[in-house]
Amino acid sequence: MNWHTISVEDVFTFLKTSYKGITQEEAQVRLNAYGFNELKEKKKMTPLMMLLHQFTDFMILVLTAAALLSGLLGELSDTIAIIVIVVLNAIIGFVQEYRAEKAMEALKKMAAPLATVIREGTPVNIPAREIVPGDIVLLEAGKIIPADLRLIEAAQLKIEEAALTGESVPVEKQTQQINEENLPLGDRKNMAYNGTIVTYGRGSGITVATGMNTELGKIATMLQQEEEVKTPLQKRLAVFGKKLSIAVLVICAVIFGIGLLRGEEPLHMLLTAISLAVAAIPEALPAVITISLALGARKMVNQNALIRKLPAVETLGSVTYICSDKTGTLTQNKMTVETIFVNNTMFTATQPLQDNRSKSSQLFFYALALNNDAIRDTSGTLLGDPTETALYYYAFTNSFDKDLLTRTFPRVAEIPFDSERKCMTTIHKNTNQEITQSPYIVFTKGAVDTIINSANTIMIHSEIVPINKDEILKVAEQLSEQGLRVLAVTSKFLDTLPSSITPETVESNLTFLGLVGMIDPPRQEVQQAVSECKSAGIKPVMITGDHPLTAKAIAKRLGIIDENRPYIITGKELQELSLEEFEQKVEYISVYARVAPEQKLKIVKALQDKGQFVAMTGDGVNDAPALKRADIGVAMGITGTDVSKQAAHMILLDDNFATIVKAVREGRRIFDNIRKFIKYTMTSNSGEIWTIFLAPFFGLPIPLLPIHILWINLVTDGLPGLALASDPEEKGIMQRPPRHPQESIFAHGLGAHIIWVGLLMGAVSIITQALSITLWNAHWQTMVFTVLCLSQMGHVLAIRSEKQSLFTLGLFSNKPLLGAFILTFVLQMATIYVPYLNGIFKTHPLTLEELSITLALSSVVFIAVEIEKFLKRKK
Repeated sequence: MNWHTISVEDVFTFLKTSYKGITQEEAQVRLNAYGFNELKEKKKMTPLMMLLHQFTDFMILVLTAAALLSGLLGELSDTIAIIVIVVLNAIIGFVQEYRAEKAMEALKKMAAPLATVIREGTPVNIPAREIVPGDIVLLEAGKIIPADLRLIEAAQLKIEEAALTGESVPVEKQTQQINEENLPLGDRKNMAYNGTIVTYGRGSGITVATGMNTELGKIATMLQQEEEVKTPLQKRLAVFGKKLSIAVLVICAVIFGIGLLRGEEPLHMLLTAISLAVAAIPEALPAVITISLALGARKMVNQNALIRKLPAVETLGSVTYICSDKTGTLTQNKMTVETIFVNNTMFTATQPLQDNRSKSSQLFFYALALNNDAIRDTSGTLLGDPTETALYYYAFTNSFDKDLLTRTFPRVAEIPFDSERKCMTTIHKNTNQEITQSPYIVFTKGAVDTIINSANTIMIHSEIVPINKDEILKVAEQLSEQGLRVLAVTSKFLDTLPSSITPETVESNLTFLGLVGMIDPPRQEVQQAVSECKSAGIKPVMITGDHPLTAKAIAKRLGIIDENRPYIITGKELQELSLEEFEQKVEYISVYARVAPEQKLKIVKALQDKGQFVAMTGDGVNDAPALKRADIGVAMGITGTDVSKQAAHMILLDDNFATIVKAVREGRRIFDNIRKFIKYTMTSNSGEIWTIFLAPFFGLPIPLLPIHILWINLVTDGLPGLALASDPEEKGIMQRPPRHPQESIFAHGLGAHIIWVGLLMGAVSIITQALSITLWNAHWQTMVFTVLCLSQMGHVLAIRSEKQSLFTLGLFSNKPLLGAFILTFVLQMATIYVPYLNGIFKTHPLTLEELSITLALSSVVFIAVEIEKFLKRKK
């Protein structure tokens, strides 16, 4: 039902109630029919089920199998390490999922605990959950609206609806029927909505919807229906894990079969195949990813971005669209005077007035300062309506201090602003005879079209002449086209106060003083951030409840509108489009104006259906479903409601668009580092497989023992791999397009690199084996073991950048990696030269000549990868 379009009498008839309310008996009947006035949650997973669910991931199952195999081989250290990784991963996943369930709880907290209703003509206090449709609810300042109401009485009633509609100032309410059906919630001035707060005045309303049928209930429904989208990394790893497991099983079966054909001992070949299977599974990958994301999240907090859901850190790197609120995120959330029109001349706010001490200029500034309810507290902070604080501040900076002026011109009467007149009038006693001999001065400010009809003269310098209304309206239109909010300022002198101070007796025969053009200006750093977005292939989109002209002006200043996306669409136009029609246009729209927060969900879905990866900002309750559905939901830390914060993946502690761009940069760095780890660990595993696989084809014995494979896997995959997580960002990280969400983890040559470098590693190991058997015979296995281990260490240093040489990056640009490299080298040397370890690892101390040849062969992989990067740079 569009209750705002129905008269009060018809609502009474439809709901079978009256000003006296319903009877207690009828209330009980309706309570049984409609249920309690509360938000209902769908059946949730128990915490135990949530925890067990974390172990169903395919990669985790593969790791669990690897842990069991390691245990069977007697490698308890490997088993324990893998189990610790799996359990930590499950705990982190559980915490993230458990916290995500809190959005509904935050929504429930908005409900009023008690309400005053009229039953059988008598006001009674009842629990708000017992309110039923047809109940008459009494409202007063400070009360939370307990249900959706059609207002029947409104005495200067103002309601704070920011959480629901995004409207930043309290809305003045009225009771008249509104005939337009498809109005946004914020424009339904005769309605009051569940969860909003009365800030001023009093009133009453008929309950028209309760519980899940209220606007708040509809949001709760959407919030529970919207599934969170899996991150690109989660999708890629699921595919990667399955493919890898199949490949490993096939390779191990082939190696086992070849070994048996060559007459190798079955048990030895079984152990070798199992060891290879354990080695080929990158069990450190979940740990590296978790640590990378956690380190990234910690770094982001210092940049004012609080990550609520860890996978979101990496998802930021895939973002193709950032849909941002205008007010406070792209702009300063501070109305500022930008242009004035005085003495028939236009000035920017920063320009000094040529004649600021003329009578007309002085009266103009007196009006800005005195026709104003803003105040300055003891700390110097301005309090009041944003428009009025802007006027106060502008007058103050031009040496017209309200606090001083009120002594000379004390206020004696006023006619407050109301939405019908669209103006405000104050009357002041005049003790400054230089301005006028009249004892009273009237100042009126308000909407230009209203004020101009009440003015018949204009003051230019010190002369009062007849007004040319068309000329003034033309100037006002020019200012409006620039996106400015325009107010007209007038004055009038009185010899005596009228007996009745009403708009009719005071607001007539006014003298026009000037126009004020105001805007909430863009944040200084946002223009650079928008430019950075575009160079990174990310499309910024503005979403606002503001007028299209204002939205267009700010979007143009920031560079959001361009020739590729020139369109602006209003909420009304968006409502008339089906999702299919909207999807055809969505990629060409850069600004959404007069949009209701609930329409954000439609924008997110349309972009996602077109294969885009969307970051969406929001601060209100109505934003929660869109924040949850978006690939990255971004809540506001300063102005955001608890509901929006609970639904979001990330919270901006400074409500600043530029912070999102910083977070995207960090997300790209983290994904790059995860890719480096995959490149490193899979190449290492590939090298081990090729070494064991190729040796029999050259008539050579199996070059490594199971313990060698597990040792290489433990020391090379562990610390050096984790150290890659702290690698700094690559040059030009924000000059490349976002990764395609469907892009394989092996894209951009990563798969080819794993194969050719793995083959090279295997070839170097086989050559080492052949040479040492031919020349020395005794220590060949120790040499192969060492070459393979150190080749991997050379490889980890070389792959820190796709193109830049290690010598350009500098060895000390990643100190943890350098430390891991040195420690691994020392540990490897210990397996060769510590007698006790010789027995465990079946190794022998190498002579200086053998060690020199081993180190020289170990550097081949490093040199080859550096040459590959050199060729890339040349290309």
